[in-house]
Amino acid sequence: MEVNTPPVEANETAEPVEIAEAAPETPEQAPPVEGVIEEVFAEQLVIAEEPGSRDAERAEVRALIEAAVYIADEPLSLQQIAAALNHPIDRVHAIVEELVAEYGKPEHGLAVREIAGGYKMTTKPEHHEAIRTFVRNLKPPLKLSLAALETLAVVAYKQPVTAPEILEIRGVQGVGVLKTLLDRRLIAVAGRKNVVGKPMLYKTTKEFLIQFGLSDLGELPTLKEFEELGKMALSEEPEPEGAAVSAAEPGGVPADTSNLAADAAPPDEAAAEESPAAETPPSVEET
Repeated sequence: MEVNTPPVEANETAEPVEIAEAAPETPEQAPPVEGVIEEVFAEQLVIAEEPGSRDAERAEVRALIEAAVYIADEPLSLQQIAAALNHPIDRVHAIVEELVAEYGKPEHGLAVREIAGGYKMTTKPEHHEAIRTFVRNLKPPLKLSLAALETLAVVAYKQPVTAPEILEIRGVQGVGVLKTLLDRRLIAVAGRKNVVGKPMLYKTTKEFLIQFGLSDLGELPTLKEFEELGKMALSEEPEPEGAAVSAAEPGGVPADTSNLAADAAPPDEAAAEESPAAETPPSVEET
């Protein structure tokens, strides 16, 4: 038996289906704002206190203590180190003990030793004889007289320059001084000037840059800096006779004092250097 279903007209619409909306959360169900902020700060605190950050800070403190013990002339006490770094003394003591143990290993030639109530970095006793032999074979530091430093400064700033031009600037003869600088390889001949007599030209050398700790001649002080140094020198009290002369005072050339020491020449030695008839280099002490 067939059942006839009445056709649905196109203009008929089905009844809309209502979708139940979720009931809004009650104030008791919603998380409080204060709780969310506390959780965020708690996460940041955990990140800041991670072992990696603490290890990095401790490594930096250890490096600073190691450097301080290395450069100090006198033994450093734990109190001095703790006060300088603003760290607890027990923490500083633990790090120092680590350095003592680390440098105590045979692969290190240095040792951190407790001396006179402080800590100092020294060479190991078992290496003393070898170190003494090595030091004796080192090239001794170069010492120059005041006249030699003045002449060297003129060459450095006026190069290439001739001996008569140096005489005109300094006002005294300096043949012996030039020979001394040539022997020390601080200056070299740079040809001859195309004038009457064709005098020799002089210039500074690579050894000059090494001894004075310069990368190039552009690092030499300017004339303005010289004026400031001169004003400072006038305001200071004069040094007693026989005091060492700094390499930067007479000619203004900055010196690496670890490589080059300048001493004032005795009167008789200076006179020999300034003599126009000097044929041999003056006596310049080397130690």
